[in-house]
Amino acid sequence: MGVNVGYRVHGAPDAIAMVFVRADGTHATHTYADVERKTTAFLARLRGMSLRPGNTVGILAENCDETVFCWLASLRAGLTVVPVNHKLTAQTIAHILQDAGVRHVFADAERRALVPAGIPASELMSAECANRDPGQGVADIDPDAHAVVLYTSGSTGMPKGVPMTHAGYNWTIDMRLRGGPHHHHRILAAAPLYHINALGAVTFALAAGACIVLLQRFDPRLYIDAIGRFRCTWLTSVPAMIAMVVRETELLSRTDLSSVRIVRMGSSPVSEKLLEQVRGIFGAVSLSNHYGTTEGGPLVFGASPDGKALPDGAAGWPLPGVDVKLVNEHGREVSEQGVLVHRTPATMKGYLNLPEKTQQVLSADGWYFSGDIFRRDRDGCYWFVSRFDDMFVCGGENVYPQEVERVLEMHSAVQQACVVPVGDDIKGAKPVAFVVLKSHASATEEELKSHALNNGPAYQHPRRIFFTDTLPLAGTNKIDRNQLIRQAAASS
Repeated sequence: MGVNVGYRVHGAPDAIAMVFVRADGTHATHTYADVERKTTAFLARLRGMSLRPGNTVGILAENCDETVFCWLASLRAGLTVVPVNHKLTAQTIAHILQDAGVRHVFADAERRALVPAGIPASELMSAECANRDPGQGVADIDPDAHAVVLYTSGSTGMPKGVPMTHAGYNWTIDMRLRGGPHHHHRILAAAPLYHINALGAVTFALAAGACIVLLQRFDPRLYIDAIGRFRCTWLTSVPAMIAMVVRETELLSRTDLSSVRIVRMGSSPVSEKLLEQVRGIFGAVSLSNHYGTTEGGPLVFGASPDGKALPDGAAGWPLPGVDVKLVNEHGREVSEQGVLVHRTPATMKGYLNLPEKTQQVLSADGWYFSGDIFRRDRDGCYWFVSRFDDMFVCGGENVYPQEVERVLEMHSAVQQACVVPVGDDIKGAKPVAFVVLKSHASATEEELKSHALNNGPAYQHPRRIFFTDTLPLAGTNKIDRNQLIRQAAASS
């Protein structure tokens, strides 16, 4: 039996649903009535193209308001949506579109040329069909059908398709709505809409009757300006983005930040220094490190079932309906620290067209091996420690880069650090660091090496330190470790 989900837009018609902020600082404002009208227009367009429930469409565009209308309309039509990372190569984009069986691609003008020959494409424009009859309303949707297929970043080999069902996606919306009402919030999102971080923020805001402030792309100065200009109450980000924001000390000092009540980071561990800086800038806000994965579902942890306060930087406690355990390198369950294995109603059933890859990370009964190292404290609260895949062996010792970064960031001159391995004939691999200093601060390579040796085990201290103004970001706005590995190898 199908479900009619409405596609989860619930706000007063004259309330502001979305503010889209372009890269030049100009913006467009849409009420809930506007969103409904423009989504309906897009729905009419889809049905005029003979797209039917179960068909797959792609979106290849930078963040924009039209993407949101296309997304909502496609879901209402019972289509499967594939948001594509437009920063990938043309070859990789072609692989994704063909692998997912995309029938039509909606692209912005700058990226339409990236759609390979043989796949129909058109520009993201909903207004052209505003007066057309969309026909029937929301399709009768099979809850087990695919709502969206998100592709992993593909740091090794081609990206892998991760389908999420309508039932799973709606579970994530329901979990985000817990503890409401949330209609009074203005939620700032700057991550790309091909990533679950921003997609989830938009979906949650519209389902909650709140306002989403969506940036065309992340820029730390535009992000800060949007906080003050639109009185944002809830900030979404990844730690690398916030680390760039806190360096803009002059702009922060003259921006009214008093509206901010919640700061949510995610996708990677957060250093103690960054947490302290966020506290210093935004004051007594709710501050957490949101955790989720594309494969295992975007939500795993939340508030304490016993009402305990969430410590700064913690991921939280398992949500209702979520099973969690920690295992060691032999797969045996451990109590305090290990690799997180979890199972949620939104966990994928398997990678698209990749049964062997699926078996490597997903058990027959639905447990997903995340590859992320967590610790569990005495209150049962979980903390993100490191990516297991980032770990490397130096002279027989396991080196977790985030541990070395934490030590370096304890130094008063260091704003941000990223540690990566380079090959070594004797040690197998050795750590090197890329460091961003605070504004007007100074430190030498030898000074930071000595600091690392004095505050951590000798085997993990960085053998080289490279100073840089910024750390490169990958398409998901996380630090691009692969690029730094290549830079380190070229400099060794």
